[in-house]
Amino acid sequence: MVTLFVRAASSECTTTALLVDKSWGTSDVWLLRRFRPYNCPYAGSECLVTGDIPMLVAHLKNDHKVDMHDGCTFNHRYVKPNPHEVENATWMLTLRFVVAYFFVTHIYIYIYHLQVFSCYGHYFCLHFEAFLLGMAPVYMAFVRFLGEDSEARHFSYSLEVGGNGRKLTWQGVPRSIRDSHKKVRDSYDGLIIHRTMALFFSGGDLHELKLRITGRIWKEQ
Repeated sequence: MVTLFVRAASSECTTTALLVDKSWGTSDVWLLRRFRPYNCPYAGSECLVTGDIPMLVAHLKNDHKVDMHDGCTFNHRYVKPNPHEVENATWMLTLRFVVAYFFVTHIYIYIYHLQVFSCYGHYFCLHFEAFLLGMAPVYMAFVRFLGEDSEARHFSYSLEVGGNGRKLTWQGVPRSIRDSHKKVRDSYDGLIIHRTMALFFSGGDLHELKLRITGRIWKEQ
């Protein structure tokens, strides 16, 4: 018996189909899971595009207008004139073997800026966003790997935010994009900065939020 799996990525994308024989063994099923397309990692909108990694990278560049860069380190700033205004803000970086994008998301208005970096021959997504944790605004940064979780575990990353004599560092393992952006964010698996501490990093004058986040990705031996 043959089963046909069909998944349409979007109205602009070609439908992906695969024939599967029920006589396949465990190794064949594992290959099938590897074939399963990835969801677009762009978290700023409900993007329904799916595909393999090269296709998604091209999609991020062409459809989401992500800038491409080389490098396994990053140094970015988030500036907000009124730190008391409640908003959702998201920043993502797409690294070609380190992918990161930056975007600011107001409650109803979504503005994105994505950049793609290359290192180690893989792709990673660095997300930075603001959201409410209870009633308090927090800022969070984390990295996702464009590939399987088994591959992601070969890499580590660190993120650091500091200023005004204070420093906060996070080190972790990038999560596979098999885990949704929301799942990673809701598990708090990343650098979390509460607004009070963010204001200290910004100089402590309470007039402007200025966060400088640096980081790097490296391959474990």
